[in-house]
Amino acid sequence: MSKKPRFFCDNCNTEVDRNANACPKCGRFFASVRCPKCGYSADDNSFLNGCPACGYSAPPANTAHSEVKMIPAGKLPIWVYVLSVVAFIVAIVVLIIKVVN
Repeated sequence: MSKKPRFFCDNCNTEVDRNANACPKCGRFFASVRCPKCGYSADDNSFLNGCPACGYSAPPANTAHSEVKMIPAGKLPIWVYVLSVVAFIVAIVVLIIKVVN
């Protein structure tokens, strides 16, 4: 049985798909992959056979406990949209207050 690298969110430690752009649990966006053993960071393709710096590769996932709900490409968690609308409204209110005064 060969070991395949497993990928986890740095923020909430949820196991994620190798091609995920964001964590399905906390919504954190991924810019690179970091080895948990040595801290080496690079793009996900560099980690296809484990960490290129130290060789670390986590053991295969237990399929009974590794179901991960993925966010479809292009879809963001609802809090991102809510935060964007609130920021937009605050900016408009501040602009109106400056114009009136």
